[in-house]
Amino acid sequence: MNLLAFDSSTDTLSIAVQRGDAVWQHTAPGGPQASAALIPAIQRLLAEAGLSFDTLELIVFGRGPGSFTGLRTACAVAQGLAFGARHGQGVPVLPVDTLLAVAEEARHQHGCTQVLAVLDARMNEVYSARCAWSDASQRWQADADFGLCAPEALALPDTDLATWTVAGNAHAPYGERLLPQARHVQALPTAAALLRLAPALLAAGGAVPASEALPRYIRDKVANTTAEREALRAQANLAASTQPNPPAP
Repeated sequence: MNLLAFDSSTDTLSIAVQRGDAVWQHTAPGGPQASAALIPAIQRLLAEAGLSFDTLELIVFGRGPGSFTGLRTACAVAQGLAFGARHGQGVPVLPVDTLLAVAEEARHQHGCTQVLAVLDARMNEVYSARCAWSDASQRWQADADFGLCAPEALALPDTDLATWTVAGNAHAPYGERLLPQARHVQALPTAAALLRLAPALLAAGGAVPASEALPRYIRDKVANTTAEREALRAQANLAASTQPNPPAP
């Protein structure tokens, strides 16, 4: 398949393009730069792979949790590109949990099969999910509900702690506050990890129309603020549409 994948949920922007079995990758600073850099970088990487938006078959993006600006950027770009791909016929979108991508990157880079995936949520909190790899099914089993808590409140499963690895980007900022007794590895939700996860998620029916692709927010405070902003914008548009036309001179 011809696939495009990208993630802007962290301070690192990650893009990958797959054409058959070949994969092209690009990494750049994320954060505020991601919104301006994402589409030009995608265009360059597609050109390197000999592909275009009209030859894509699927768009994969990291849906969160993570940076709220980054999640909104990735979702909006995925929707827009999916709607316009293949001469306007469109392609489906595959939203992927970023914590699952962290676990997959830890498995790929470090051989970890029982992972506590942890991402820095800022505001002295972390996002977390327990993920266990099954050799039999060649799939991850992950917590349905992701956690959000202070670093000190995070705990490993009670069974055989030595088999679990903490993976993500939260150890650097929080240090000894984050499970000091555990093994830690650095792992980000890379676009290449999204591509490796895609076949199983596609088989499970995870692809959706572009209009149904949504970010995954965990922190209610920010999600509610976003909803409030959308409501205010809708109210402003309604108010503008009901304004009487000025009288002709």
